Amino acid sequence: MSGDELKRVGEAFASNWIAPLGPHVEAFERETAELVGVRSALALSSGTAALHLSAELLNIRPGDLVLCSSFTFAASIAPFFHKGAECAFIDSEPESWNMSPRALERALLDAAERGRKPKAVVLVDLYGQSCHMDPLLELCARHGVPVVEDAAESLGSLYGERRCGSFGSFGILSYNGNKIVTTSGGGMLLSNDAEAIERARFLATQARESAPWYQHTTLGWNYRLSNVLAGIGRGQTAHLHDRVSARRRIFDRYIEALGKVEGVRFMPEPSWSHSNRWLTTLTLEEPLRVSPLAVLEHLASHNIEGRPLWKPMHLQPVFEGARYWPHEEGRDVCAELFARGLCLPSGSGLTEAQQDRVIAAVLEALDGAVLARC
Repeated sequence: MSGDELKRVGEAFASNWIAPLGPHVEAFERETAELVGVRSALALSSGTAALHLSAELLNIRPGDLVLCSSFTFAASIAPFFHKGAECAFIDSEPESWNMSPRALERALLDAAERGRKPKAVVLVDLYGQSCHMDPLLELCARHGVPVVEDAAESLGSLYGERRCGSFGSFGILSYNGNKIVTTSGGGMLLSNDAEAIERARFLATQARESAPWYQHTTLGWNYRLSNVLAGIGRGQTAHLHDRVSARRRIFDRYIEALGKVEGVRFMPEPSWSHSNRWLTTLTLEEPLRVSPLAVLEHLASHNIEGRPLWKPMHLQPVFEGARYWPHEEGRDVCAELFARGLCLPSGSGLTEAQQDRVIAAVLEALDGAVLARC
C-alpha cells in the first residue's frame, strides 16, 4: 500500500458513494484508458468477467473454435469454454515463453483446411511479458480472426513503445490481490471500439433498459466494480511506475545471486519487450539434478512460498483430447517449462533482507544438485 489508497477510500465514504458506480469508477476507467493508450475502458468485478464480456461481444456460440495460449491460467480460456466453444491450444516459443507464431500459423492453416475459421485467438502476456505481437497480429489479420489480449499479469509492460492491453479487439486487465496493482479483486475491459464497451457496460449492469421500471429485452450480469474498490485502484495505479521498477530490481537481484549457477535459467526478455516482471520465474536445467517441486518443498520448510509454473491447458484433465499445436515437431515448449520451472517470491514490498533469505534457501536446495558452477 502506498497510502494514497486510504485517501481515495476516505473520499468514497465521505461522499457516500459506496455501491457500484460513482466518481472513482469513472475516473479509474478514464485514467486506465489513458495509461494503456486505448479509447475506452470498463471497470469490472474481475478479469474473468472482462474475458466473459469479450466472448459475448465476439458472439461466441457453442461449437465455435477458439484458439488460446496453452501456457496460462485456466481463467484465460474458461469463459469461452463456458460459452460452449471448442477450445484448442497453441504452444509457447522459447524466446518469450508466450504464444509461438510458428505454432499459431500451423493452427490457422489447419483450421482453414477444415473450414473451421476460429472466432477468436486469445493471446496471453505471460508473467508480465508481452507476446511477440507483430507476427501474431499479422497472422490473425491475414486469416480474419479477432484477437483478445489477456494482459491480466502485464499492466505496465511494453511491446516496443505500446502498452500491454492495447492490442487486438479487446484487452483484459486483472486487479486480483496477487497482481502488480490490486483493488483486492477487479478487472478492466479495454478497447478502441467505444460502442462495444458501451454494450459491455449495459450487459455488466444487469442489462437494465432505460425505463422507469426494471425492464429487460435481454439478461446480463452484475459485473461492475464498486466505487470503493475503484478508489483503491486509483491509489495503486498512481504508483505503477514504482511498482514495475521494484519488481525489475527484485528480478535483477535474483539473477545477480543465482544466475551464475549452471543450469538456472531465468525467463528471457526479448529486445522488443519491457516486462513488468510480475513474477520472477526460472527453470532448472542440466546439469542440475533437482526437481522444481523439491526446491519448493525446501522453501516451504523455511516458511517461504514459491509456486510451480502454470500447468499448460492442453495437459489439464478438463481439456483432455483438445487439439494442440506444438512450437515444432517433437518439441512441446510449454510442457518443458512446466516440468522444469518455478516462481520465486516477487512482491513489490519484498525487502532485500527477505530476498536474501529466499536466495539462501534456494542455494541450499540446489547444493549437491549442481555438477558444476560458473
